[in-house]
Amino acid sequence: MKFCLNTSTIKPQPLIRKIELAGQAGYDGIELWVNDIYEHIGRGGEVRDVELAIADNGLIVPSMIAIRQWGDMDGWEYQLVKDEAKRRFALCARLGSQYIVATPPLEKMVTDHLPDRYRDLLQIGREEGIKPTFEYISFFKSVYRLADAWDIVQKADDTDSTIILDAFHNWNSNSTLDDLRQIPLDKISHYHIDDAAHNKLPTTQKDPDRVMIGEGQIDLKAEIAVLKEIGYDKTVSLELFNAELWEQDPLEVISTGLTRMKELFA
Repeated sequence: MKFCLNTSTIKPQPLIRKIELAGQAGYDGIELWVNDIYEHIGRGGEVRDVELAIADNGLIVPSMIAIRQWGDMDGWEYQLVKDEAKRRFALCARLGSQYIVATPPLEKMVTDHLPDRYRDLLQIGREEGIKPTFEYISFFKSVYRLADAWDIVQKADDTDSTIILDAFHNWNSNSTLDDLRQIPLDKISHYHIDDAAHNKLPTTQKDPDRVMIGEGQIDLKAEIAVLKEIGYDKTVSLELFNAELWEQDPLEVISTGLTRMKELFA
């Protein structure tokens, strides 16, 4: 298992500092956000800076986040989304990422078109050297359950189709361990690990409610046991969006997260 840091966990830090911190803490990899790289370039930086920081800290890039709106737009607006997909895919491939997360619509409840749209992304990915991986978001209106996401991935009927798993979204959508058991090993791209705050029920939480693993109400041991049962031993990222953690020492936060990930998977 390769232990990685999703940079949302220390969101306020500058991009290069995030990469350096991941290296200092002893992570194997770092999961980057494309918009962070766009901001770095907008402030006068270069993509080469990011490449060098990744290499200098001995990190892999398991996946990057994200391509959005591909399920929301139609007509000429959808063409613009595909043009942006090509740019994002090329950037991710340059940084050595195998996957980019493809996020479903936020508000649009109709999902019948998503398998065809996902196939479009997979074809663009083949042209650019990267694989879009399908994401479900527990507080979105379109695809919020693991079983529904898996159904779309199956309907896409593409050899490169995959799903990215997330402990928080599984719990928050009342997805089950049996739902998880239905996903074949070769269709899992990556795994996000996180915990859920104690003061809210499933289906009511959103990103800021995620807490440090081991401090919430998700039975992470049971979920990881199923992942081991499936044979999953690829990559996992600590992915939090907690404002209280953002105010703490970032190295301490991610070091704690790494220690707890390793204990859970031991």
